[in-house]
Amino acid sequence: MHFRLNNSKSLVFLKTENVDMKKIMIPLMVIAIGVALYEQVSDEKNVYVMVIAIVVFMMGMMRLSSKTPSKNQDKEEDDV
Repeated sequence: MHFRLNNSKSLVFLKTENVDMKKIMIPLMVIAIGVALYEQVSDEKNVYVMVIAIVVFMMGMMRLSSKTPSKNQDKEEDDV
């Protein structure tokens, strides 16, 4: 059995650039922080739920901040 993958239309190579990343990540991050705060104030704290919520929040912050240009970008281009 042979599968031929077309890079532009393959399900394997789906790109998140087609979907506005902020529309997905910001609500997901707000929900994750809400769950973490709710777990923090509850009587029976579940550490695993809090860790997963914080990891989801941090991964969202990494993805959103990766689009931000560096302050030193102009200096680096001048040195080249």
